Amino acid sequence: MAERELLVVKKGKVNSVVWKHFGFEESDSEQTKILCKICHATVSAPQGNTTNLFNHLKSTHRIIYDQAVKEQNSKMKSSSTPATATQSSIKDTLYNATAYPPSSRRHKEITDAVTYMIAKDMSPINTVNDPGFIKLMNTMDKRYVLPSRHHFSRIALPALYDECRGKVAKEVSTAVYFATTTDLWSSRTMEPYISLTLHYIDADFTIKTNCLQTAFFPEDHTGQNIADGLRQAMAAWDLNEEKLVCITTDNASNMKLAAELNGWMRLQCFGHRLHLAIENAMKDHRIGRAMGVCKKLVSAFSYSWKKKRELTDVQKRLNLPEHSLTTECPTRWGSRQAMIGRVLEQQKAIAEVLYNDTRNRHLTPSWQDIDVLEAINKSLSPLVEFTDALSGEQYVSVSFVKPTLHLFNTSILAVQEDDTDLAKCIKKKIVGYLNEKYDDAPTQELLDMASALDPRFKLTYVSEDKHGSIEERLSSEMKAVMEKAPERAVTPADDTDATAAGGARKKKALGSFFKPVIEGTAPRSAALQPDQDQDKAIAFELQSYLQAGTLDTEADPLEWWKVSQKFYPRLSNLARKYLCIPATSASSERVFSTGGNVVTCLRSSLKPDQVNRLVFLAKNL
Repeated sequence: MAERELLVVKKGKVNSVVWKHFGFEESDSEQTKILCKICHATVSAPQGNTTNLFNHLKSTHRIIYDQAVKEQNSKMKSSSTPATATQSSIKDTLYNATAYPPSSRRHKEITDAVTYMIAKDMSPINTVNDPGFIKLMNTMDKRYVLPSRHHFSRIALPALYDECRGKVAKEVSTAVYFATTTDLWSSRTMEPYISLTLHYIDADFTIKTNCLQTAFFPEDHTGQNIADGLRQAMAAWDLNEEKLVCITTDNASNMKLAAELNGWMRLQCFGHRLHLAIENAMKDHRIGRAMGVCKKLVSAFSYSWKKKRELTDVQKRLNLPEHSLTTECPTRWGSRQAMIGRVLEQQKAIAEVLYNDTRNRHLTPSWQDIDVLEAINKSLSPLVEFTDALSGEQYVSVSFVKPTLHLFNTSILAVQEDDTDLAKCIKKKIVGYLNEKYDDAPTQELLDMASALDPRFKLTYVSEDKHGSIEERLSSEMKAVMEKAPERAVTPADDTDATAAGGARKKKALGSFFKPVIEGTAPRSAALQPDQDQDKAIAFELQSYLQAGTLDTEADPLEWWKVSQKFYPRLSNLARKYLCIPATSASSERVFSTGGNVVTCLRSSLKPDQVNRLVFLAKNL
């Protein structure tokens, strides 16, 4: 036993229980001679192989061997589940262990998808460092190694921007005519930006809208500086100013001056103008107290969780809609009417909550206040839907301005017998303000042209004394369009050549046999007629269009023009010119809303170039 106690255990990690019965002499520092602790016999075990050790115990110490085997099996069961449940194939093991090379197609596809997500969803670039996102990507594909945030900020996103910008530039270069909107905005960090959006109708008669820039604009916001900045933006995109039909802006004096200095036709934003008309109508001594009570009332409920809880309880008991009170935002169109409408809706619940609150009981609106708020709500509520409808980007809106103003004068804001004196006063002020601001000749002519080229309205909302002048302008512009891009009619010779070039001739349909007879009686294409016949062809096309029936007001005028352009080739070009104009500058407002989602509290250090790049991608991808 004394000799056995001199034996030392094996160095390093020991996995097998058999080593409990073998050791080395203390003087054997290299541990080359393995000795049995029971019989002190020498056992050969090259490279620590335990097979010979188990064989020695089996042949010499059978009882010890049986115990060692049991211990070894028990250890293996406790340390792992059955091999069939955990053991992977060699192919799967090698597959999961081998990462995609950065140059591989799969790695590029996933990286491009992550880049697209960051840009389109306005996610912080640091998202790629978040543990949850890393785990998600690892779960989706274990072979994909996520690049660093610097790769996305310095390589991937700039490359995506260049690619997207190239596509947008190629698309806008095909625009025959286009309109723009612009506005100024200050970010969360009080850095000034100027936006530019472009609108046009493509050859397929589909409205296209693109955000071209959200450029840093540190200069003073004078009319001259804005005019220069807009011209530089147009030049950066190789846009020909001669193709610019109109620019839609708000009613700021510097915007007006900028358009005037550049010699551009400007249309005032209908949303801003209506908002100013409402603000002008609210300047009445009878309205001041009621509006003050309404604002204080909403503020009291907005900053007290207890009052919100009590309001919800009362709403449930009275079976009222469980709506929160709405706060007015001075720069948000329609927010005043939304606040008043919600207070009137929840009038009973508000009164019950305030009745039990001695400190704020004085905020309960009196019957006089309610009368004032009802008069305001009755006058303003119909206007909100018009503002929203005219702010769209994917459909024609400019041709609705004249019909809307007509509807305001004759129906929506017309004074009714049951209107209170205050309601009559509000309606008259709004209508008078809008009629005054839209009364200038250039604006009227632009709106008349847009309405005339909309097959839903034509000359319906154009003053009768202006029908002649509008028809003359349409005729002159139709002639100018033909001079710039003359049509080339297909002659029989052309048809023969095209057949020879295209291969086998297509079999004639039955109707084609009657075609020469009909074509022989119809006027020839204007492009092939002498100059003296041009005026007749233009007049015939214009009168055919005006005398045809109008389209249903809920139908899409662009779909109609797409089908009818072969009958009215000159007028269809003018329709693409005028119907692309947006009635409001809401497109630029939406750009700045996107900018606000990009420059957040957690991303306030973004450089202006990065802001422009990220906003551009979010709007154009």
